[in-house]
Amino acid sequence: MPRQLIKGNEALVKGAILGGCRAFYGYPITPANELTEAAAYYLPQAGGVFVQAESEVAAINMVFGAAAAGVRAMTASSGPGISLMSEGISYLAGAELPCVVVNIMRGGPGLGNIAPEQGDYFQAVKGGGHGNYRCLVLAPATAQEMCDLAKLAFELADRYRNPVMIVADGYTGQMMEPVDFYSTAAAAPRRPEWAVCGTAETRKNLITSIYLQPDELERHVRKLAAKYREAEERETRWENYRTEDADLIFVGYGIVARVLKSVVELLRERGIRAGLLRPVTLYPFPAREIRRLVPQAALFFVVEMSTGQMVEDVRLAVEGERPVEFYGRCGGNVPSVEEVYEHVVNWIDGRAAEAVREVASHA
Repeated sequence: MPRQLIKGNEALVKGAILGGCRAFYGYPITPANELTEAAAYYLPQAGGVFVQAESEVAAINMVFGAAAAGVRAMTASSGPGISLMSEGISYLAGAELPCVVVNIMRGGPGLGNIAPEQGDYFQAVKGGGHGNYRCLVLAPATAQEMCDLAKLAFELADRYRNPVMIVADGYTGQMMEPVDFYSTAAAAPRRPEWAVCGTAETRKNLITSIYLQPDELERHVRKLAAKYREAEERETRWENYRTEDADLIFVGYGIVARVLKSVVELLRERGIRAGLLRPVTLYPFPAREIRRLVPQAALFFVVEMSTGQMVEDVRLAVEGERPVEFYGRCGGNVPSVEEVYEHVVNWIDGRAAEAVREVASHA
């Protein structure tokens, strides 16, 4: 497949098909509509199935059925739709069913608006639904990554028998960029041995998330927890940008990370050694890499399109050993390079003036 100028949402669907996806169940919502449209167009060409469900609740339960039959299946929505799917996602995790759920984030809470935001971090990373479960969460920052991480998402879902979420702000989903499609579409993988296919051979299999005896449920939950610990050891991903000598380290993901790379360059022109750590997996979160950078860092600066959510995980990783500052925009506003740069410079200048006053007061 040649290089194409393509929207991030459409690139994600093509990447999913290249990763073996053969079923998509969804309900339209802005700014994720191109995912549904592309799935309707491309999946039948790849021998797959597309169904526009009557609601988001129906869509996630269709994913449950397809996943139980061993089919690589996905759905996509935006914040309000993901909220409606939360019970089903918990069921999928409890039943250890692999699938991919995509959230092209928009402004909230409630109906909010249809502009890009990152206010669904807690929803994706901290669970969203009920019970002791986690989703692995991938955060692409480019149209190329929308494709590549979609393929990875299905690999991880199968490896851990668990839902994987892809979260991207509406900007990343709607933006058009060149994308290289490196491989032809993967053949549909063999049905896993645990799947239920309505045949005599699979009649012995049982897909369930209900364990009525407390000890039985505790064993199951601890099994899930061990699986998540394994993922934390093996699957944490991040990008370092000019952090090798940085003493001011930004942390940001998605479109914000792209803004921050330009801020880093402007600050370095001013003589401030800045760098960027971009989480690619929001769960597992790259806490160890942040810890590794603590000895060299004087300051961590988290920038998000929210009132502050990921900043809590950065503060936990730093463990109070360095200051962690925050700058956020919300409501669909994307912070510009200039405003972040000016905010950081003003903060640094303010601290310098404060230090001078402190010295003067003790003179």
